[in-house]
Amino acid sequence: MTTIVEKLAQFASETRFEDLPGPVIEESKRLLLDAAGCALAGHSHSKGTIGVAFARRLGAGTPGAQATIIGTGERVSAVAAGFANGELTNALDFDAILPPGHVSPYVIPGALAEGEAQGRSGKDLLCAVAIGHEISNRIGKALDYLRDIKDGKICPPPVNGFSSTVFGAAAAIGRVKGYSSEMMANAIGITGSMSPVNAQWSWSVHTPTATVKYAVAGALVQTAMTGAWLAELGHTGDVQLLDDPECGWRRMIGSSRWAPEHITDELGQAWRFPSEQAYKPYPHCRILHAPLDALTEILEGNDIRPAEIEGITAWVEGFVMQPLWLNRKIDHVTQAQFSIAHGLAVGAHRIPPGKAWQSHEVVFDPSVLALMDKIECAVHPDYEKLLTSNAASRPTRIEVRARGKTFVAERRYPKGSPSPEPGTTMTNEELAAKFGRNAEGVISDRNVDQFVNRLWTIEAMTDVGELVELLGKQ
Repeated sequence: MTTIVEKLAQFASETRFEDLPGPVIEESKRLLLDAAGCALAGHSHSKGTIGVAFARRLGAGTPGAQATIIGTGERVSAVAAGFANGELTNALDFDAILPPGHVSPYVIPGALAEGEAQGRSGKDLLCAVAIGHEISNRIGKALDYLRDIKDGKICPPPVNGFSSTVFGAAAAIGRVKGYSSEMMANAIGITGSMSPVNAQWSWSVHTPTATVKYAVAGALVQTAMTGAWLAELGHTGDVQLLDDPECGWRRMIGSSRWAPEHITDELGQAWRFPSEQAYKPYPHCRILHAPLDALTEILEGNDIRPAEIEGITAWVEGFVMQPLWLNRKIDHVTQAQFSIAHGLAVGAHRIPPGKAWQSHEVVFDPSVLALMDKIECAVHPDYEKLLTSNAASRPTRIEVRARGKTFVAERRYPKGSPSPEPGTTMTNEELAAKFGRNAEGVISDRNVDQFVNRLWTIEAMTDVGELVELLGKQ
């Protein structure tokens, strides 16, 4: 009988660019654009610069197996570039969202590094990005999820994280390098046996929160690259890893749910990830995006200044009543990425969303810190009902008290998400503008324009290294 790993391997090795539906190609381009911009912006954050410093310690590697650190132009070993670019992409928490949570910083850097090192085509890279996101999303659907609702009640899992993305990351690397189905199965099996633990829930309840966040993106990228390389060198993987619910990977990872039908149902026929792929207009945990949308509507619609605000109350998603999101003691800029009070305080200052939100000057601005004391949050009363009826729901209500009045705005779906409401999806033009803002001061305006223009026709490129070269230092 063909195992789940073998089915994934067949899908990954046999899918060709011509098999990709138009919306899948489009979404893969959008993901590459967004990830590259987030990586450029990541140089403004210590998580990104530490990732670059670590990559330099890993060394230049051998000729013919080198790739570029985004934003510096340095050529290092492919695995070193994959590590650095993973950390850079995830540094500001500005990167795209797809269940099980974040996927792009784990899937794209390895495939991009290997694609550049091996001189692969744009079509190969687009296939790899699509396959990696599809597999990651499908396996994520088989497991516990942070926003789970059971019997109509909020039910966060005891173990949660994004380690399941290593399967998609390994498949993306194997696809860009042209692995056979057998080698692909070994790469996926080896990678799964080395997958990191899911540490997100532990991290979210321990304050002060660690700056590595819910995962070290570079380490997940390295895991996938290691699994792929070991398969090339002759190691074999456990291809039954995903079939055994008692002794297999589900038990290893600590999930209480295992629904493997989500992984294999219509695999290769129906592409699931584009309908759930979301992008971030704010460099902050996704839980605060709907509240920030509502807050912006109130403040800009009434021209309310921070000094006029007497208080803000936010009704938010139910699972966020944890130290990570309720934290009001900001010791490091990374903590500002998740604090509800701090994020709303920055939003109230009407600073254009971008990497400046996590600059030292903004994070520790006395006016921002003072406004945090005027912010309260509570669980939205209809959170469970609305989430059950549509998984894209992130219901919020914001009340701003100012000038002796109370101003109110509500949202169900935040900007950046595909939803039943027109206008929530970020357009290509909006993503290109976000890329341009993220690239400011890192690469030249000329390179920004060239990268965006060439990305939309990447399928015509015979060597993706030409595209990566535009992401070098200005």
